[in-house]
Amino acid sequence: MENLTITKIVAGIKRKEFSPTEIVNYYLDKIEKEDKNIQAFLNVFKNSAIEKAKEIEKILKENKNSFKLLGVPIAIKDNILVKGFPCTAASKILENYIAPYDATVIKKLKKEGAIIIGKTNLDEFAMGSSTENSAFLKTKNPLDLEKVPGGSSGGSASAVAADLVPASLGSDTGGSIRQPAAFCGIVGLKPTYGAVSRYGLIAFASSLDQIGPLTKNVEDAKIIFDIIKGKDEMDNTSVSFFSKDKILSKNKIKIGIPKEFFGDSLDKNIKIGIENLIKKLEKEKIKFEEISLSHSKYALSCYYILATSEASSNLARYDGIKYGFSVLNDFQKNNKNLMDIYFESRGKGFGKEVKRRIMLGTFSLSSGYYDAYYLKAKKVQFLIKEDFNKIFKMVNFIFSPTSPFFPFKIGEKINNPLSMYLSDIYTVPVNLAELPAISIPLKTQTFNNFPVSLQIISPKFQEESLFNIASFIEKLENE
Repeated sequence: MENLTITKIVAGIKRKEFSPTEIVNYYLDKIEKEDKNIQAFLNVFKNSAIEKAKEIEKILKENKNSFKLLGVPIAIKDNILVKGFPCTAASKILENYIAPYDATVIKKLKKEGAIIIGKTNLDEFAMGSSTENSAFLKTKNPLDLEKVPGGSSGGSASAVAADLVPASLGSDTGGSIRQPAAFCGIVGLKPTYGAVSRYGLIAFASSLDQIGPLTKNVEDAKIIFDIIKGKDEMDNTSVSFFSKDKILSKNKIKIGIPKEFFGDSLDKNIKIGIENLIKKLEKEKIKFEEISLSHSKYALSCYYILATSEASSNLARYDGIKYGFSVLNDFQKNNKNLMDIYFESRGKGFGKEVKRRIMLGTFSLSSGYYDAYYLKAKKVQFLIKEDFNKIFKMVNFIFSPTSPFFPFKIGEKINNPLSMYLSDIYTVPVNLAELPAISIPLKTQTFNNFPVSLQIISPKFQEESLFNIASFIEKLENE
């Protein structure tokens, strides 16, 4: 049963090669044996998963087997609500919080027969690039246990890469699906902003957050995306998904290579790997053109003003009064005032990186600095969007590295936030421009057991085209 994909699981269950219960027990056993070393999971829903598998078996006996995810176990990043189970966002402040409802994406997965097998680790409130900022665990990279899996969806990525699940969901605010997918050698999709409902996702930066799949191949990413996409009345930023995709013959495809993304900061082995792929694709009659995304050099600075500003607002709700961790009882005994409860609850409940970002965001929004920082960042965001709009009038896709470097050692960058933030230098512009992008591993281009990963960017709502080109490259790499 090793390295099963969604397609193989659904086909195998329909052909009665194995039952949903056998599949669930197989993955539960793997998690129990192997996750001690990886620490991808914060919570495993053993009893619930087995019960759901038995329910699906009853449905199969009635010959109702049209589900797209028939008996497929899926792991969920622990900032996405699953009703009746803890949802911590890897923070002490939400350690005992139980989700009162299912996120829209969870409802859609369950409706198609998916089995939610557990919740995965992340950087606290999805703030980080290594999954070292979790309040509970430090997840390791299955390809090298001394290295980080990336972040913030590191638990979701490592669970798939270690074959503890066939697929998982993550969230992407500035690269948090694509970068861990790259570090762990799997596929990760960040959809167009609004293509997938955010209802039931614990907010980090609401204008940037998107939920997306992490899978073993492009086909599985497409299957999950097609299920979770679409308008949701509970999220007014979601849209009725539409696509103006045109199926292009290979000799009509033109791909842009941004010169700003291939400079000295890029690991030479990643650069060589992508250049080798370009040579292969040129033999397939695909055209390439050097392009310029001139404002991308400001993207990281722009992102860390906008994202932290939104975070400082979104996280204001965790005040030690309404829900989550609180020192209220201790303070009542000592007759302390309300302000002390706020300070103490947030001080003890939030981790170092979350506090850092709240302070950065609060400063950017404060009187006298709003125009100089937040407003200026919004203007830069507009220029970044315009850069992409102009380029997509000339090319069909943009190729770039997903990350400027391969996975680093656990602890190597944790005390150097600026160095850590550079992990997302190629992914952040995509979120600012509200575009879709997919990260895929180039399995013929590896360095120290880590595959080079390619980021492919397309115009808004052209995920279908994105899957087509990514699938073509995947097949080329597997030949």
